[in-house]
Amino acid sequence: MEDVFSWVAVAFEALGATSMVVGFLIAIVLGGRALLRGQDGGAAFQTVRRTLAGAIMLGLEILVAADLIRTITSNPSLEEAAILGLIVLIRTVLSLSIQIEIEGVLPWKRALLTSGASVVADEVTRAK
Repeated sequence: MEDVFSWVAVAFEALGATSMVVGFLIAIVLGGRALLRGQDGGAAFQTVRRTLAGAIMLGLEILVAADLIRTITSNPSLEEAAILGLIVLIRTVLSLSIQIEIEGVLPWKRALLTSGASVVADEVTRAK
């Protein structure tokens, strides 16, 4: 059974890495499309930046899941739990800093500025 979960963890790691690579490619395509539509370089850069940041955040979340699966299904020791905690902490701080960098506001303050409906509406508008 441990072999099955080991393969599942490897699959999650591959999925996390793939999501970052695919996100990078999508970001480049969207940035190029923005330039071809006549937008200035700054707008195209922001498109690439937001898209790539989202892909990195998604990849980090999937990699945390892989680490959790690997640690829980192995013979856990206090040292492995501490290492997992440190990895999760580092990846969480990275995700949080990327989110703050992109949105320009702390996540807990964002709720005061926008509603969930406006966030969805903004994404739908950007996708057009």
